[in-house]
Amino acid sequence: MALDAALHAANLSTLLVCMVLKFPQMFAVLRAKSTEGVSVSSLVLELLGFIVFITYQVYYEYPPPTYLEYPILIAQDAALLLLILHYSRNLKQSFLYAAVFIGGWQLLTVRKWIIDLAMSLCTFISAGSKMAQLQCLWRSKDAGQVSALTWALATYTCLARIYTTIVTTGDMQVLVRFIVMTMLNGWVTATVLYYSRRRIKTD
Repeated sequence: MALDAALHAANLSTLLVCMVLKFPQMFAVLRAKSTEGVSVSSLVLELLGFIVFITYQVYYEYPPPTYLEYPILIAQDAALLLLILHYSRNLKQSFLYAAVFIGGWQLLTVRKWIIDLAMSLCTFISAGSKMAQLQCLWRSKDAGQVSALTWALATYTCLARIYTTIVTTGDMQVLVRFIVMTMLNGWVTATVLYYSRRRIKTD
């Protein structure tokens, strides 16, 4: 009973957090009308990782509560990508991104070995997303419009998913992915806070 309650709480809290996870970042971009510090490469890789992950979960018929947040995250990432392209005056590129993502999504389920291979690479893709954001921060030495709250919320959701994966599927590929993502999300959060505080002291 206690285990079921804890699992339900972890699933529900993850879903609720993910419903607003990207909002702080989107509001920061809208408020500043600038995408300074936000890495497009990071966002594109994150979207790719989300698409691979949810496709894998659905393909193997994993319990829906363990991945319900991903359609929400994909929609929010797509909206954020459009905002970034708009403020960087590259909105026409959105059609190219849409074609690549939709085409890739369809390709994943053509053969079982394709989705298995994609999932084996998913951790590297998602890790590459976080490293791209870190490199952007290190290069500029400024947090810019990057939202520490968004990255902190992402860290929490990955922590919750470590627990739900252990309790439900026990899938080692999925578990390793969430452990790596927790550490990298936490690293990005700490880096954003560091540069934000340094900018405040400088001002």
